[in-house]
Amino acid sequence: MTEPYAVPVPKGYRVGVWEVHEPIATGAFGSVYAARRTDRSPRATELPASAALKFLPTGTNTPRQLAHLRELVEREVALYRRLDQPRLIRMYDTLVVDDPDRPTLDGATVLVLEQAQGSLSALLATSPRPDGGPALLAQICEGLAQLHTAGWVHGDLKPANVLLMPDGSARLGDFNMAAELEGTHAYTPAFSTPDYTPPELLWAEIGDRGRRIRPSADVWAFGVLAHLVLTGAFPLPGATPTARRDAATSYARGTDELRLSPELPDDWREIVCACLARTHADRITTQALSRRVEAAAGTARPSRLGRSPRRRRGLSTVVASAVAVAALAYGIGLWTAGGKTDASNGDAALARYGASELRTDQGIPVQYRRLIVDSAHACSRPDVTPVLVAAMLKSESNFDPNLSDPGKQEFGIARWTPAVLRWWMQDNGVPASATPTPPLTPSVSIPAMGRYLCYIDDHLKSGLPGDERVLVAAGYRTSAAKVNDTGGVPPKYRDYCARVAHYLKEYAPPGRK
Repeated sequence: MTEPYAVPVPKGYRVGVWEVHEPIATGAFGSVYAARRTDRSPRATELPASAALKFLPTGTNTPRQLAHLRELVEREVALYRRLDQPRLIRMYDTLVVDDPDRPTLDGATVLVLEQAQGSLSALLATSPRPDGGPALLAQICEGLAQLHTAGWVHGDLKPANVLLMPDGSARLGDFNMAAELEGTHAYTPAFSTPDYTPPELLWAEIGDRGRRIRPSADVWAFGVLAHLVLTGAFPLPGATPTARRDAATSYARGTDELRLSPELPDDWREIVCACLARTHADRITTQALSRRVEAAAGTARPSRLGRSPRRRRGLSTVVASAVAVAALAYGIGLWTAGGKTDASNGDAALARYGASELRTDQGIPVQYRRLIVDSAHACSRPDVTPVLVAAMLKSESNFDPNLSDPGKQEFGIARWTPAVLRWWMQDNGVPASATPTPPLTPSVSIPAMGRYLCYIDDHLKSGLPGDERVLVAAGYRTSAAKVNDTGGVPPKYRDYCARVAHYLKEYAPPGRK
């Protein structure tokens, strides 16, 4: 394989009764492979002939910055073991690799999952308004109802986490952000996709147990997803996720409105509006939502949607056409070093987002390209470029969103100190007193880095020797005042700045600085 898989597993490798075949997809912290069952004994034949093996590096050789991974794995496994519902992707088994001769594999957790044919994100990339959209939405809603009735919140509903089966039906997947309700709330890590996150959670307080979340968060996400499936557009204005996030915040305050597409049918318009109410208390309940979606989709039972010969053939054809670009969403935050596909939001074109300014073949994780490019563009200073932001993220954390260095009080992909980060979140309506609590998400950390770099660049003296972008990087590690007083890069930070300078060259497209 050419991609730098997070967990490289050779073809033909055996774990349990499974033999690894071709790779399906990889993420920063896990990799998924197709596998065939080798054991033909009566007990083993209770398992399917093929499955998807999700390898997660939970062994003793896991880097310290992956400390949160085990908790996410345990969360996902707990849900799979407790729930067996027709609209949720199935887990057949869990295994642990025992192979000391392969340090990168030894101790890895392996989830044996139902193998899908594609994802809704890949389907939307090839068919932005699929003919079977209402049927798929009914099945997605049914999956939410099954989760919520059992007392769980998904926490990260989006097209990449909807898997499509060979018959065209839909299953919900990626449950490492799911959480069991404790009364009216559950607690989840503060990781989510801004486009599908309700306004009240965008800047929510994060406690020791994570962020408090309600089922209404999934209802909001369903409203966004429904509008996207039926119209090919998001319901909030903005050309970038950052702009749409800001629009969601303004909408929640009552200073902006939804921008629903005129192509949205009336019955679905009412559903989307009910899902996207400004406050969680005003949103439609899951039970009422299921009834409305059932009626809008034109079927008596949502569980049978998509199974009629006409409907299933139409969906299966579109799903098959999307398989070539599909990276299946099994909850690993997918990316490829070559920028070939993106399964974090399903837009294959995202892999080349900003390609004229930022190389696509040097290992910059695809899921962060928009944040990097848009954060740089938000600054009018010419030295704050996508290449600079990417070079600094690489130097700060190696693009690790879960980095944790309590001794230095530095956390997340941009190594923020929470007390400092709070000041660079203020232009998004966060009061200076609201110090964020780790983990610090990339959706918060990267735009804040862009704002801080812009400030540093504006406060550096003119005429200082050296590459101004490197001087800005030095200011990020110390301060603009310290760089000015030193007359350049302080000696303590020369090694750091040399790394930044290296990646400035590596990430710049040919012919660009």
